[in-house]
Amino acid sequence: PSRPVLTLRLLNMALSGAAGSRLGLRLGCALVLWGAAVGAIKLEVSMLELVEVELGQTARIPCNFSLPGDSDYAYINWFYIHKRSRTKICYLVRGQLFEPEAEYKGRLAMEDDFTLAISRVTLQDARTFVCQVGAGSLGVGENRTKLHIYKTPEPTEIQVNDAGIPVTSKEIPKIAMCISKNGFPAPNITWYKNGSSLVQDDTQISILSTLIKESSGLYTVSSTLFARVSPEDRHSHFHCEASYRLLGADRTAASEKVNVTVFYSTKSLTLVISSPQPQVREGDEVTLRCEGDGNPPPEYNLLKVQKGAQPEERDLASSNGVLVLRKVKKEDSGKYLCRTFDLDSMESLQQTVELSVNYLEGLKITPEGPIQLQQGEVLALTCDARGSQPLEFRWKKEKKGKLLEQRKQLNLSNVTLESSGNYSCEVSVSGVPGLSRSKQVYVAVHAKPQMISKDSLVQVKQNELVTLMCKAAALPEPTITWSINGTVQKHTDHHRVVSNLTIQVTPELLVSGVTCMATNTLGTSSHHIMLQPRTTTTPPIGNTTAEPIKKEQKTQESKGVIIVAVIVCILVIAVLGAVLYFLHKKGKIPCHRTGKQDITRPDARKDEIVVEVKSDKLPEEAGLLQGANGERRPAGDQAEKYIDLRN
Repeated sequence: PSRPVLTLRLLNMALSGAAGSRLGLRLGCALVLWGAAVGAIKLEVSMLELVEVELGQTARIPCNFSLPGDSDYAYINWFYIHKRSRTKICYLVRGQLFEPEAEYKGRLAMEDDFTLAISRVTLQDARTFVCQVGAGSLGVGENRTKLHIYKTPEPTEIQVNDAGIPVTSKEIPKIAMCISKNGFPAPNITWYKNGSSLVQDDTQISILSTLIKESSGLYTVSSTLFARVSPEDRHSHFHCEASYRLLGADRTAASEKVNVTVFYSTKSLTLVISSPQPQVREGDEVTLRCEGDGNPPPEYNLLKVQKGAQPEERDLASSNGVLVLRKVKKEDSGKYLCRTFDLDSMESLQQTVELSVNYLEGLKITPEGPIQLQQGEVLALTCDARGSQPLEFRWKKEKKGKLLEQRKQLNLSNVTLESSGNYSCEVSVSGVPGLSRSKQVYVAVHAKPQMISKDSLVQVKQNELVTLMCKAAALPEPTITWSINGTVQKHTDHHRVVSNLTIQVTPELLVSGVTCMATNTLGTSSHHIMLQPRTTTTPPIGNTTAEPIKKEQKTQESKGVIIVAVIVCILVIAVLGAVLYFLHKKGKIPCHRTGKQDITRPDARKDEIVVEVKSDKLPEEAGLLQGANGERRPAGDQAEKYIDLRN
């Protein structure tokens, strides 16, 4: 029976009589109600179902409970469960922590919110922990948490079979081994080929896995992949992936991707030609490369088929199926053969290719130079060459001159001195860029001298030094002479001659001028140069170096400006005087004073210009004027004055 019921029975036995019976009944009812209320208040403890922590770190296991009113706990006990038995590891009484279990000595701590902290956790700490709370009359409550310890495995390693795998292997060959070390719990390993997972089927794919528990309690997992391969697998990539669960989530650690060496027999050959241009030219470097689709590659033999009634094969010194022809010639054209023998299939294979070397040779110009002509004659130049393709011809005067003709023959008619020079024939092979040759011939047209100087008048200053220039063109080369003596400098450019004469200008030269004469075996030509005195406003002209000194030129210009200014001033004053005189004679200007005194000269002529100046001063003011000698003069003597402008 419950505590309230026992209390009620005792009270009934202690009381006697009807009144006692009624009182006991009432007290019993009260006790029953109190017991029911106390039984309704239960002590509840809440904890996490699972706590995960990394090996070596600190694990924190919360223990939460609540008490009504001013109630307080009496004690808190912590246990761990091992094989269905409880072991107390610590307890808290009146705020003091006790650690009876030596296994956790120095690693336990109770935080303010009653959370149990376990430092430096080990793999053995992966247990179930119980928190028990005692609260006196409120009874005892407890709950439990499971502690998981984990260790992230080291980076996943992969070891590929580098010995090579033959496709004809009877057994399933080993591809690679995958290793995941020191993890907890033990991870799982999955294999991938070109990004797709592989599944064991025992005919094409076999996977062998092993699990090792280290002395530290951590796990090392290794997995070996066996699979059959084909020639296409030479481009395949394999990798493995270790998967494990951490903090309620799935994690993976993938290895690097590896490629395996696959051995297979040669089924076909290719023989290719490599050159700088699609069209091979003489002088190019050409490479012939023989390749097969087998692995390892077989031995190759390169041969050239000699043309003739009975073709012959000439072995060539190649390196691993590669033949380099440096500065090829047209003789290198022909058929080339690559041959190999596969030891696995015991088959002989061969492949051929045709090499065509484009060439250009035998370039010549007829007639050959140098060619001597007389002015007015006719010349036909012919350019010829041999090539592997149709040829294109271009005629130019000088290499960079304008295009004259686009065929083999160039015709020159009525040649002149200007026709002299180098004529270039450029030949190129049609459809073969960069294959071209050029040759030139010199044509000399004989003619009497032609004067190139055009200016016949040179402005100079007397007594200054001037340099006169005379140009002439002729073949044979002309000789230039001057009509007077001086310092002569000569310059020759092909069939053109330039002569510079430096002389001092004299009055005689200003009259006679200077003549230059150009002479060769075919005749003489001359050119006369006149010398003209230089004026201020006329700049010098002509082919001469007689340039005036800049300082003297500036002085002459300044003098000219002053003279012009003086002339302009005189003209302005003359016009002003004429206007005033005319107005005075017409009576347009009234006179307010008498006793006019004529101060003009007695011999003045009527056509001379006189300017009259009148004074408007009053007699009182005029009486104050003084004469030139300081004496007082009459006002009338100063009323009007005349200024004689004749002098």
